Amino acid sequence: MAREGLKELPWWSWVFPVLGIMLILWGKSAPSALIAISLLGAVFAAVHHAETVAERLGEPFGTLVLALAVTILEAGMIVSMMLGGSGPTVARDSIFSALMIALNGIIGLCLVLGGMRHFAQSFQPVAANAFLLVLIPLATLTMVLPNYTTTTPGPVFSTPQLIFVSLIAFALYVLFLYVQLVRHRADFMAGHALHGEPPTAGAAWLAFVLLLTSLAAVILLAKMLSPLLEAAVHSARAPIGLVGVVIAAIVLLPEGITAVKAAARNNLQTALNLALGSIVACVGLTIPAVAVVALILGKPLHLGLDSAMTALLGTTFLMLSITLNSGRSTVLEGMVHLAVFLAFIIFSFLP
Repeated sequence: MAREGLKELPWWSWVFPVLGIMLILWGKSAPSALIAISLLGAVFAAVHHAETVAERLGEPFGTLVLALAVTILEAGMIVSMMLGGSGPTVARDSIFSALMIALNGIIGLCLVLGGMRHFAQSFQPVAANAFLLVLIPLATLTMVLPNYTTTTPGPVFSTPQLIFVSLIAFALYVLFLYVQLVRHRADFMAGHALHGEPPTAGAAWLAFVLLLTSLAAVILLAKMLSPLLEAAVHSARAPIGLVGVVIAAIVLLPEGITAVKAAARNNLQTALNLALGSIVACVGLTIPAVAVVALILGKPLHLGLDSAMTALLGTTFLMLSITLNSGRSTVLEGMVHLAVFLAFIIFSFLP
């Protein structure tokens, strides 16, 4: 069965993780261009193997596997950069960038492409609004509230506040998983369709092993590449927040491609579950993870957004409350979300 699984593997899905491990063993003298290529390839490989495992498990567990894979990738990259001496804002910039990319970039592109191909698409508003119901307090508590607390100066939680918010974030995500997987499971399965036969057991187990290898390669390669990335941003005299944008873009790129393909097949519910599920897991699990690292190592953690990005976050949630409420989407909603995404990109370069 292992041989059958090996035959089903694309060559790049195991070459890039293996190359990444070799570069890690090579050490700091490894060429930076090769590290960057291997990092990007290992990200695609990780998501590919997560998709294989997801197809074997079926829905809604499949979407959960993809969401957790993306979350581990982002949390691992952020933590590795924190250990490498990155600034106190790298977690905030990465998570907020992931929010903007997923909620405006990926969803906007899905709605535009789906609307152009299929005129109008339908989805389950109950499921979509469940994602939004959890995501709004998660994002507000972790990235807006720090600007208004007075125990500590600046966009920083005190230690008790950080512990409390981290526990709330984790508890909300666990509760959401219970609703998605047990209590109202059928709401999140609507619109899912299996294309072709599921992978064999041998292929699924091999994919699981290579998934772990790919995740380890991405996290360790990110630690090697982070000083070079930050140096490039400084030399270009660009805002340091662009480091977070790059991290989020690398992590969400393969997941975004998967979601857009689903929307093109007129399966918008799958696309929304992928985009929204990944970002809910990202905020609900990454914040507690980086908080634990910051508390253990005594590193500062700036989570509060500036006023411009807070305005974009509020606008995004207001738009989503309209977009996800009707159960039907057109090109118009997609174009509006893409407009806000472009505003995020422009004001990231020109704050």
